[in-house]
Amino acid sequence: MRSLIYKIILNIKGENNMNTKIHPALVGSLTSTAPSEGIINFSPGPTSLPKDVEKKIAAIFNKGGLTSLALSHRSPEFLKILEHTIAITRKVMEIPDDYEVIFTHGGGHGQFAAVPLNLCHEKSDIATYIVNGTWSARGRDEAMKYCSVKTIDGRDMQTGNYTTFPKLNESDIDPESKYLYLCSNETVNGIELHRLPKLPESRKHVPLVVDASSDFTSKPIDWHGSGVGVLFACASKNIGHPGLTVAIVRRDLLGKDKASPLCPGVFNYTTNSEAGNLWNTPATFNIEVVGLLMDWLENKGGVAANECRSIDKANTLYDVIDNSKGFYGTPVNDKGLRSRMNIPFNIKGGDETLTNKFLVESWDLGMVGLRTLTPFGVGDYLRASLYNGVTLEETKKLADFMESFAKKNS
Repeated sequence: MRSLIYKIILNIKGENNMNTKIHPALVGSLTSTAPSEGIINFSPGPTSLPKDVEKKIAAIFNKGGLTSLALSHRSPEFLKILEHTIAITRKVMEIPDDYEVIFTHGGGHGQFAAVPLNLCHEKSDIATYIVNGTWSARGRDEAMKYCSVKTIDGRDMQTGNYTTFPKLNESDIDPESKYLYLCSNETVNGIELHRLPKLPESRKHVPLVVDASSDFTSKPIDWHGSGVGVLFACASKNIGHPGLTVAIVRRDLLGKDKASPLCPGVFNYTTNSEAGNLWNTPATFNIEVVGLLMDWLENKGGVAANECRSIDKANTLYDVIDNSKGFYGTPVNDKGLRSRMNIPFNIKGGDETLTNKFLVESWDLGMVGLRTLTPFGVGDYLRASLYNGVTLEETKKLADFMESFAKKNS
């Protein structure tokens, strides 16, 4: 971590200026000097929960007695929590009865391995990956260890950048594929599928696998219409805390003869489904938090109402960007593919001095997480992530600041 921070500081100030004090905002600090109640977390994840959910969690700890942090996962008290979380997740996301809700460890990266290990029995089995950004590329690269991968490349052939989603031609999807994989929201690249694609008629037998880590609960899912076989989401962006992943698996893909013999039990969908999510100790507290978040979503009108909120939040920032006369830029021109969850933007084409000034001034006002440390370095764009924990009012505060900053610095 220290070496990564060092590289970022070098990128910001240059090697000859290492004695210059670096403002915390420029190395990804989330601890603003603004009053704590005014902190707005725009991090790409982990991120904050809605305030009402945080209050519910606090109330659980304040009432005394054992909490889910200490409950045995086989106790009747925790089984009640688990049953509720699965039931309310099914209800809010309208998950059909022929799908299992499985809670797993390992985050999204764990699922990059779990998917091919569960759906490909042999190393020679074929899987097709749509690669239209950073995370689908990482998922594809991990799968290459366990199966024979074919790639539908979504890069712009002239620039080499990911700025769109490729058309799904019948000829590009091998009919022998055990699954077709996509990431529905590429957080780094700012590309989102607002609806999952429908496969060509001759390829409808191929199960769709969806990495929905950053957009789960932000829009409805047509489970059967899109032929979803597996959808997974790590909890730490929209539904909870790091350390838990939900995998929603169609039951016809389960079976003792389906997975690779190399698949570890902790990642095996069939093993964990048959054990009722209790094959090994699950993340008990995290599961309870997911249930509280789903309760909050239901009380707020369900997933359809949440999609409306997501649209309003995203439009609030994109309107500022599009009306800034070039002061702000965003990499995805196709408005039908712009992410509602993660809005990348630069300032004056990436002007370093203005970018640093923007980060410092916004951080001082309590708007944090617009630049965080990542495995990919600083990147060309800042990002405002608008997950469930960010309200429309908080988004408007950032929009107002962006407008004011542009007027002062144009």
